[in-house]
Amino acid sequence: MTYCVGLLLDKGLVMLGDTRTNAGFDNISCFSKLQKFHVPGERLMATLTAGNLAISQAVLNLVQDGLPDPETGNVETIYTVPTMFRAAALLSEAVRKVHRTHGEAMKQQDVSFDVSIMLGGQIAGRTLRLFHIYAAGNFIEATADTPYLQIGEHKYGKPMLDRAVTRDTSLIEGVKLALISMDSTLRSNLSVGMPLDLLVYQNDSIDGVVEQRINEGDKYFEMMRTEWSKGLTEAHTRIPPPDWLSP
Repeated sequence: MTYCVGLLLDKGLVMLGDTRTNAGFDNISCFSKLQKFHVPGERLMATLTAGNLAISQAVLNLVQDGLPDPETGNVETIYTVPTMFRAAALLSEAVRKVHRTHGEAMKQQDVSFDVSIMLGGQIAGRTLRLFHIYAAGNFIEATADTPYLQIGEHKYGKPMLDRAVTRDTSLIEGVKLALISMDSTLRSNLSVGMPLDLLVYQNDSIDGVVEQRINEGDKYFEMMRTEWSKGLTEAHTRIPPPDWLSP
């Protein structure tokens, strides 16, 4: 199982994913689900993936090797598409191509075609955008009303994002909220695991990107987990009891 979250903020982009993969009951290992596609001064894109690892690897290899544009026939890669929308469409076409190639064989082996991809980034001079590509090869985009997207085991980390994330949230606060969301998921689902991969991108900078691997025992992450737990305990104990309940 996986949990990945992306925050599309006025100040930039925050993307965070765990690294737990499960290839069988006795084979649990780590694999980075965050991949960056960067042309200095020209474009910065990143993906987070959930689902079948073989499918996501095939899709990401296809968008780097190139696929023909359905209108022009020209081969495009994630490094050459002119817009973020075309990048999302390219990933969608790659998902459909992998399904056409392997879907039937997977079905015969009783293996579901399970993949979700989050794509965020910016091409110089254009708008920072964030997309979620589904296994059917369609996609949605984060908006001002919904400035974050999640893939994988999303239910445990969603409540605090609903309450706290807005487009004018700062990048620093966005990082904290993403980490709190991840911590809630880690505590509630053992199939999501450390280490974590974090990408923080400053809007309109192209090269203003920070990547961080957060390992088990990381001092900041452990402090944050402790403070969040203390804060929750203090908050609920401050709430007065209902007047219909005897003390």
